[in-house]
Amino acid sequence: MDPRSELFNYTAGRFLANDAHRLLERRRVFNIPGLFNIIAEAMNCEAGQITDFRKLGEGGLNRIFLVTLDTKFQLVARIPYPLLIPKAYAIASEVATMDFLRLKGLPIPKVYSYSSTSNNEAATEYILMEYVEGNDLSQIWSDLKEDEIISLMDQLAKVESTLMSISFPAGGSIYYASDLKELTGSEGVTLDDHSESIASEKKGFCIGPDVSTPLWYGRRGQLDVFRGPYADAKSVLVAGANKELAYLERFGTPRAPYERFRREYYNYEQQPPSDHIRNLGYYLRLAPSLVPDDDTLSAFCIRHADLTDSNIRVSRDSGSLQIISVLDWQHAAVLPLFLLAGMPDFIQNEEDEVSQKMIKPTLPDGFDKLPEEDQDREREVLRRRLVHYHYTVSTATHNGIHHKGLVYPLNPFRRRIFTHASAMWEGETIKLLYALIDLVVGWKRIVTDGTPCPIVFTVEEINAAEKLYQALKSAESGERSLRNYVGYGDETWVPATHYETAKAFGQELKRMTLKAYADDKEMSEEGYAVVEANWPLDDMDEKELEEYK
Repeated sequence: MDPRSELFNYTAGRFLANDAHRLLERRRVFNIPGLFNIIAEAMNCEAGQITDFRKLGEGGLNRIFLVTLDTKFQLVARIPYPLLIPKAYAIASEVATMDFLRLKGLPIPKVYSYSSTSNNEAATEYILMEYVEGNDLSQIWSDLKEDEIISLMDQLAKVESTLMSISFPAGGSIYYASDLKELTGSEGVTLDDHSESIASEKKGFCIGPDVSTPLWYGRRGQLDVFRGPYADAKSVLVAGANKELAYLERFGTPRAPYERFRREYYNYEQQPPSDHIRNLGYYLRLAPSLVPDDDTLSAFCIRHADLTDSNIRVSRDSGSLQIISVLDWQHAAVLPLFLLAGMPDFIQNEEDEVSQKMIKPTLPDGFDKLPEEDQDREREVLRRRLVHYHYTVSTATHNGIHHKGLVYPLNPFRRRIFTHASAMWEGETIKLLYALIDLVVGWKRIVTDGTPCPIVFTVEEINAAEKLYQALKSAESGERSLRNYVGYGDETWVPATHYETAKAFGQELKRMTLKAYADDKEMSEEGYAVVEANWPLDDMDEKELEEYK
């Protein structure tokens, strides 16, 4: 088949910056007859019985195909993009996670067959799994009525309660023991569940290395660093920081911040890794203090790694809206409860004053007299508030384990500083530094036994960090405005049909911006050239892209 076929290439969108590079990361040519043979063997049929094979969708890391047999039976073949990391670990872990959780009664698609390597007839990694009828919640999310919101949040809280009630002897990610031994030579920490798996005749689940992306990204995968199984909460808190410290000590070189709209506030200068190395050292000294006093919050549990409205499948077959499946379990990890607690991004509305106070939301007085456009806006505000409110209420009612983590004092701060310390260094350290200052200044609120804080920041250091942090918040606001004007998402993604228009609009904004700079009498030619070279919607040099790995 023609390698240019849409079956092998990304067609759902384009990228305003480094489009060719981003598309190449998502291109996967494979052997279709070979895949058909694999499907036939897995489904106990003949390859000739496959009557239709078409692309069903494209996500951030995978391409989904719908396979139809002559019996009208349908299944899904999911093939990862080259950019998936750590590929073999991620696929092996996801399959075992899905099987393990399905055995616990959770609504998760059945896996028929999989390969975590390309050493097969299809010449690609793959997962064959059950096709679940229904709709993605994202298709109806913005149109839900209050009674449907209440029902869905109730169902979701119950699903999460079942999920988070499963206890684990260690942290990391779930694997089949035989798969993990093939990958690492170790069988990990055995899980006390000897049920036969759904995907194959394999038996025996275990906990092995954590597949969270920051632990493996780019050259980090070459590092011989500890990624689990974790014995306790402290070992989780320090693993990501130790990994990044090892990466910077081996590969770290000065670089400009990856986000180009932020570079102005660093005078367009490359930043040394030494600053981040120092702050990681501070974090590692303070990390043990982040473990909650309540031991139940440090218990290991599991949660979906990226719960969104697009990976919740719903049905109205029974007359009411029902959650029938939860999809996409890549990069799921078993971690302490306090690091998993939190509202999914598509549900939380925490910046809203009404949601913060947990007041039952209603439409404003005089709503009927508002112009139609204002009424639409108020309905959307109400919908967001209702989702936030009812998720919290349902979680308190059905998932006490999670609710305890949600309301535990300063727990969002614990998650935030852990995330910043584990993240990939992209030429900045301000997020970690700012969180460290918060920890040092508020030490007595976290550590209540009177132990003195071993780190001290001077007034000058605190003021400088505050100044930069606030300036960068302004930069983020400007970047959000640019996104809204041009209409792009993460990595400058736009729908394929919008690409030419968005590209032209972005270039026109660049022209207008540079004209304003040219008219500024205080702007030097050198300064103008620097601004032009760092326009966030232009291609970045490929060598520069590789530096951030």
